[in-house]
Amino acid sequence: MRRIHDLHAVFTSEELDRLHQRMAESGVRNRSSFIRKMALDGYIVKLDMDEISEMIRLLRISSNNLNQIAKKINATGSVYGAEIAEMQVKQDDIWELTKEILAKLSMIQ
Repeated sequence: MRRIHDLHAVFTSEELDRLHQRMAESGVRNRSSFIRKMALDGYIVKLDMDEISEMIRLLRISSNNLNQIAKKINATGSVYGAEIAEMQVKQDDIWELTKEILAKLSMIQ
C-alpha cells in the first residue's frame, strides 16, 4: 500500500537524542519506519541472532557426526561407545542452548 499521508511532529533536542538512541538499540536505520512502527505497535523487537547462529552451528556439527557414524555402521556393522557419548554431549549442548533461546523468546510480549 502506498503511503500518501504526511504527519509532522516536533521534538526537543533531548527527545530527538532519545529517539536516535532507541533507533540505534533496535537496529532500525529508517526514522520514518521506526516512528511508524512505534506509533502503531508500541514496540520493536530486535533479536540477537548470535545464540541462534551458535545453535545452527552445533546442529550442523551434530548432523555431520551422525552421518559419519551411520556410514561407519553401514560399512563395518559396529560403532564405538566413545562416539555415541560424544554425540550425546553435543546433543545436550544443543538442547540447553535451545532452552535458553526459547526462554528468552517467551519473555517477549
